[in-house]
Amino acid sequence: MFEPGTKWAYGGSLEKVGRLVEIAGGQSLERYFRDHITGPLGMNDTAFAITDKQRARQASLHVRGADGKLLAKALEKPIAPAVVSGGGGIYSTAPDYLTLLQALLNGGSLRGASILRRDTVTQMSANEIGDLQVGILKTTNPALSNDVDFFPGARLRWGLGHMINLDPVPHGRSTGSLTWAGLFNTYYWIDPAIRIAGVIMMQILPFADGQALMAYRHFERGISQAFRPA
Repeated sequence: MFEPGTKWAYGGSLEKVGRLVEIAGGQSLERYFRDHITGPLGMNDTAFAITDKQRARQASLHVRGADGKLLAKALEKPIAPAVVSGGGGIYSTAPDYLTLLQALLNGGSLRGASILRRDTVTQMSANEIGDLQVGILKTTNPALSNDVDFFPGARLRWGLGHMINLDPVPHGRSTGSLTWAGLFNTYYWIDPAIRIAGVIMMQILPFADGQALMAYRHFERGISQAFRPA
């Protein structure tokens, strides 16, 4: 696509990282997550394969009809994945995911459980692409994702774990906040400056749905304004 170090592109590197974790840890990624992340934090609704009882609680996927209204759509066949990935495919709930965000916001530990060293969390949050701009993510499959430009005109960078905004978002997150998302319009952000984290999950395709992004922005701004000093 381009010479290394000249541009940034979204890719599948975390899938490779997941395999490296398996090699270094000497166990499957699923077991590693359970032993070192979800188990210690009590994230009992987060796993690559869910039980029948959990599946009964699963949110339906929705797409927009020609009139813009949401229509329920079959999500998938209830089978366990043959291969797990470090880049996606895990099930979770908003409360469980918020637990993970709280641990990261707290330097890698929460309620007596430690999943990362504080300096590791700091390294995850550092800009790793220098002056390269993250820019607009162009879709290759419009049924799955729209083009993505989360913060038009803002300077965006990428770290080992998050997208980083170098500029504050008006009425929203601070400089140095961290974020990313999941395909079904699930989004999180961590704002270390005012020590808040948020997650919103909407279960809609395609990604970057306009109305979903609008709801996300209103949610973020409301939370951010409520926690900023008067």
